[in-house]
Amino acid sequence: MLPEQNALELLTKIETENLYENLILQLNKDFQLSNLNEKFELEITPIQLEEKLREIIVKLLTNKYDNYLNFLYRVDVPEKELAAVKSNNLEETITHITFLILKREYQKVWFKSKL
Repeated sequence: MLPEQNALELLTKIETENLYENLILQLNKDFQLSNLNEKFELEITPIQLEEKLREIIVKLLTNKYDNYLNFLYRVDVPEKELAAVKSNNLEETITHITFLILKREYQKVWFKSKL
């Protein structure tokens, strides 16, 4: 189901499956349920979505760590996958965490679309 190795590959797949809008709605829902004032417009491009999500993650990770953890919990990113993120480079770590968030959100909308 998920052979993609980076966020842009994953977002391209999501677009081809016509689940992109649902992904954005799911992200917005999880931000809202996490009491975070972040929102993506439905017209945002995949590249812009990835960049903005990365910026949000950096902001949360560096300034509001409790909110960051709460958001990851709400999204339900597996702890095992987060623990596997091992890098001394902040940029690489953020890239990987962004991918894990998008992957989990995709799983949610994919499963809902199959019901």
